[in-house]
Amino acid sequence: MKILVTGGSGFIGSALIRLLIGESDHQVVNIDKLTYAANPAALAEVQDNPRYRFYRADICDRVQIRELIQSEKPDVIFHLAAESHVDRSIDSPSEFIQTNIIGTYTLLELAADYFQSQPAEKKQGFRFIHISTDEVYGDLPEGGKFTEQNAYKPSSPYSASKASADHLVRAWHRTYQLPIIITNCSNNFGPYQHPEKLIPKTITNALAGKPIPIYGSGKQVRDWLHVEDHACALKLVMEKGTIGETYNIGSNNEMQNIEVVTTICQILDQMIPKKPNHISSFAELITKVADRAGHDFRYAIDATKLQSQLGWQPTEGFKDKLNRLCIDSGAMYNTA
Repeated sequence: MKILVTGGSGFIGSALIRLLIGESDHQVVNIDKLTYAANPAALAEVQDNPRYRFYRADICDRVQIRELIQSEKPDVIFHLAAESHVDRSIDSPSEFIQTNIIGTYTLLELAADYFQSQPAEKKQGFRFIHISTDEVYGDLPEGGKFTEQNAYKPSSPYSASKASADHLVRAWHRTYQLPIIITNCSNNFGPYQHPEKLIPKTITNALAGKPIPIYGSGKQVRDWLHVEDHACALKLVMEKGTIGETYNIGSNNEMQNIEVVTTICQILDQMIPKKPNHISSFAELITKVADRAGHDFRYAIDATKLQSQLGWQPTEGFKDKLNRLCIDSGAMYNTA
């Protein structure tokens, strides 16, 4: 098949492309605007592969995206292009409205036009897979987890823009019969993640001897999903998912933010005896800052549907993956 990925130079998109090129015979077309969040280095291992093509383009650019869809004629579209950082959405919500809502609308219109123009055989296999977030469900009380039936209650401009995009995708399925699937994932982590996110920021700040900021009490709970497990789930959804359905993707790895940060510090303490700034433990760098406005306290995903219907399971546990990530970062630190 030919698979078009929007936002393929981003954190999750690049992991998906590495998987598709490495573990299938599919052709992959990457469309990315290359904003601050893109990391071309994450695709270095596939950039010379004859089954991979890259186009720099903005999903809001109707003319260019139409030309690309019509010329490339994809069998599947994975839509990952999005503004995704909550703090940035609070400071500058307009960019999130433009990319996450208007961009998704533009892509849906063009995908629906393309789909309707295709012969019956091509239509039968076509999929538009929209990657969303658990943040659309809002704050979760103690006990229970988000299921695909949870009502949407977004708290930030980011999550509201993603919720809006989800609604648009469902509307295009109902009204225009566009064959869509939606996935809602928990917090991702792994290689090539942008350093503004909690785990890479903790590692990079610790190794640089800088303060490690943590919001409020640090007791906010997140369900941590390794990006490579997420990519495997997306590939499985493409292969076996049911049109019109939503699948929650999570690893059942609930941890408080302060626990995550403390664990990273403990791992780095063992790896790096000689620490910067004459500190005895990286935990000394943990600095509590004012809490984020509208900060959701807890997220947790129930991935039973994905596991029981499609047979997906995450791989090794959270701490093993976190340890591997710290080892890779620490090796670069020791070399330097």
